[in-house]
Amino acid sequence: MDRKEIMEELQSRASEKYKANVVRMGIPEEHCIGVSTGEVRAIAKKVGKCNELAFELWNTGYHEAKLLAVLVFDKKHITHADIEKLMDGVVSWDLCDHLCKNLIAKMNDYEEFIDKWSKSTHTYKKRAAYTLIATAAVHNKKLSDDTLDGYLERIKRDSDIEQDQVKKAVSWALREIGKRDFGFNEKALLTAHEMLHGGNKAQIWVAKDAIKELENLVKVEGRARLISAKTQMGAGGCDSVE
Repeated sequence: MDRKEIMEELQSRASEKYKANVVRMGIPEEHCIGVSTGEVRAIAKKVGKCNELAFELWNTGYHEAKLLAVLVFDKKHITHADIEKLMDGVVSWDLCDHLCKNLIAKMNDYEEFIDKWSKSTHTYKKRAAYTLIATAAVHNKKLSDDTLDGYLERIKRDSDIEQDQVKKAVSWALREIGKRDFGFNEKALLTAHEMLHGGNKAQIWVAKDAIKELENLVKVEGRARLISAKTQMGAGGCDSVE
């Protein structure tokens, strides 16, 4: 399939319901088609991997075409300069997270983006740093304790940005680290309380938001990570945070 055929297929799957959802996220209506993420993923499976085609889709400016482009990119043949250019075109939290989870986090050197973007004042690059931390904390089973400790230090040190989209990602990262096991739950809670009592307004918000979940996690047999005691499965958990 070429770009024209793909755009025609996206248009054929358009829904006013999904278009309204996208517009509510702040995407200009003229840049929306109205296709669900599930439909986008189905098209991606048909298209396969091709960076040239992915850039063509991204450059159309349509939100759903960008979501599709992320799935079409081949991580083995994309550069840091390419990633920076893509991030410059991100204007919504869902595209930011989609790009991080489905492309950047799968690159061998994604840590370099965390280091760089956590110090950025660009809203979505800053958010991306913490989305990558959250994603790694969930999916990268080989993360060392030292790396996770470093993430907690970074959260405490560089998370003083007031934008809502950044604060929510910082809280997400802190909570996902705290779900690794009881040891990191304790460390995450300690970090949150240090931010609560010594941070700025943004860090205090993050701390309060994270503590609500971190204090209510349990270990369930058969699950590697801690889960919320408020879920149906968590209600029967074996051990809990004390």
